[in-house]
Amino acid sequence: MIFPIALKRPLVVFDLETTGLFPRKDRIIEIAAVKVNPDGTEERLERLLNPTIPIPPETTAIHGIDDATVANCPTFAEVADEIYAFFEGCDISGFNSDRYDIPCLEEEFLRVGRNLSAAVVDRVDVQRIYHKMEPRDLTSAVAYYCHRDHVGAHGALADAQATLDVLKAQLTRTEGRYAELQGKGIHELAEYIAPHDPLNADRNGMFRWRDGVLCVNFGKKKGEPLKKLMLNEPNFLKWIIKGDFDSDVKAIAADALEGRLPRPPQV
Repeated sequence: MIFPIALKRPLVVFDLETTGLFPRKDRIIEIAAVKVNPDGTEERLERLLNPTIPIPPETTAIHGIDDATVANCPTFAEVADEIYAFFEGCDISGFNSDRYDIPCLEEEFLRVGRNLSAAVVDRVDVQRIYHKMEPRDLTSAVAYYCHRDHVGAHGALADAQATLDVLKAQLTRTEGRYAELQGKGIHELAEYIAPHDPLNADRNGMFRWRDGVLCVNFGKKKGEPLKKLMLNEPNFLKWIIKGDFDSDVKAIAADALEGRLPRPPQV
């Protein structure tokens, strides 16, 4: 299929698999890209990379790539010139690329003394097009599920009632598209849309159980046992308590300062 609009520069559409969700500290494990040239021809780049840091099991569960898979693969530094040449002078596209893939790639290039210069080319995030053209706000949900206008939008009671109406419609769809929701209770429904991870000690997994040991799961202290920090670095826990963290994270840190740790999960 010929690209539907004229291109002034080649357009690289790419995707990454990484060791985690934080561009500044996580590493690329796989990069794949398709370059569409102005004449309609296409080029492809695909590389598995050794990230030089361990791949967490929870990440492997998502993309299926573990440490053994990439043990003999080149590092990003070893193929940086090849990847840079593929992207050089091109506009860039991806899905959620503005918030994730581009920052990850920029960080990898900066580690090897390169500048991707994504800010000076055109970037087209396909997810942004999707969200702009197919809104996912409450007004759109009322129109889609309830087949009516959302009268009184942004009034708290009107929004609450509309949300209830949408939920009822979602749970009573008769077209067969939502069959997996039928007969579920609230707990089963909650687990279906956002499964609870029993190894997370707080809602967002800032503290996480590893082999029965509660560890920090963010920042420079990631992987450090909380018990060790209780004894040797209490100021880190005090920093959490005073910082911009969720209340359940602060509560775990405060209990740790008092010598109390939560019980390990039953898994």
